[in-house]
Amino acid sequence: MGLTYGYDIYLRPRHVARALAKLAEMAPPTRAVPPLEITLPGGDRLVLPFTSHFESEPVDCAADSTLELDTSLMFGLDDALREYARTCGPEPEEGGRVQIGYVYATIRFESFLHPGYTSVECWAATSRMSRLFAQSVSIRKAFTDLTADSGGVCCLFDTGDGAPEQVCWLNGEPIHETVSGPRFPDRRALLATWPDPET
Repeated sequence: MGLTYGYDIYLRPRHVARALAKLAEMAPPTRAVPPLEITLPGGDRLVLPFTSHFESEPVDCAADSTLELDTSLMFGLDDALREYARTCGPEPEEGGRVQIGYVYATIRFESFLHPGYTSVECWAATSRMSRLFAQSVSIRKAFTDLTADSGGVCCLFDTGDGAPEQVCWLNGEPIHETVSGPRFPDRRALLATWPDPET
């Protein structure tokens, strides 16, 4: 099995619709798929430029604990993305962005780390993309910006292999810490810094 690196965003459940709308803003301006209608557990409805399980049929999440999305996202160019575009073929746009996909997004309405929070887990489809996720400053900034714009409390870079996560954003600030490091010796120490999800 290949590498599956990704960014995990944690937010209060009431901010899920905002997070998905902000994620949709990262999609290419021209849609190659029919719009996807989503109904979230609280009743909010969205139309997204993505697919779910590679289909465009409406999805009602009222009885589901997760939502799976297949996305293609745009990122601002940096050195890592320029090299990726040069060797893998996606041509940068005039505005200085490049399209990367598939980026799979799993929304867990009760996250594994804290059931009071929802997680939006965006992970790379291939090992090469995973390495790009690790190397690109622009991709990291895009996901920390998404966290901030969505009212998220935390963003983690996760290699998916049991290695310690890197904390990229926490309670309104970009940071560079590791879970298992001096500041956060374990996940419990990280969770202790999160506010009550109901506040």
